[in-house]
Amino acid sequence: MRDPKPTYPYTQETTWRIDTVGTDVRQVFEYDLISQFMQGYPSKVHILPRPLESTGAVVYSGSLYFQGAESRTVIRYELNTETVKAEKEIPGAGYHGQFPYSWGGYTDIDLAVDEAGLWVIYSTDEAKGAIVLSKLNPENLELEQTWETNIRKQSVANAFIICGTLYTVSSYTSADATVNFAYDTGTGISKTLTIPFKNRYKYSSMIDYNPLEKKLFAWDNLNMVTYDIKLSKM
Repeated sequence: MRDPKPTYPYTQETTWRIDTVGTDVRQVFEYDLISQFMQGYPSKVHILPRPLESTGAVVYSGSLYFQGAESRTVIRYELNTETVKAEKEIPGAGYHGQFPYSWGGYTDIDLAVDEAGLWVIYSTDEAKGAIVLSKLNPENLELEQTWETNIRKQSVANAFIICGTLYTVSSYTSADATVNFAYDTGTGISKTLTIPFKNRYKYSSMIDYNPLEKKLFAWDNLNMVTYDIKLSKM
């Protein structure tokens, strides 16, 4: 993860990494320089006050946003002061394996950042497993607006948001996967797409958009990879 809206003392080069495998995931590795990240030498290791779950965490405006383990609670942890600044239960959100992406991994609640700010991607019993999308206030995590899509969450491998549009990926293993759906929050309309997406190492468990760098960041079978994005009018 890198912060698309970095605040002092962090820069757009500062990188964070979390190993989400295990039952008590609390460590967040921080790298001041890309070279340190490439060599695997963290500048700092944060120990979170409570464990997290899922590969859905993001860094935005100096805070780490993550899902608390075995809960539908989203937590804002300010990295510089190492303090929890806000917590919010996402109403009705499935968690701990109720509505994950197709690969599993307790990926029920996935946070995302785009040009407009902070989002959360999830599902509920009421939505019958379809993707629900809420815009979050980054300060207090209040839900500002919510959309219910017609895309089944467990039928897609991952999702990310660019310019207020949700995009989903068809497969987490295929070299010939596609970005297969788009849901536009401005119009409430979803459409089918066939944009090629390569899972280079055959197991993508996290895909997130960084609006500052205009890249997708992905964790693919122990490899940390980026995809350049070209945007045009749809």
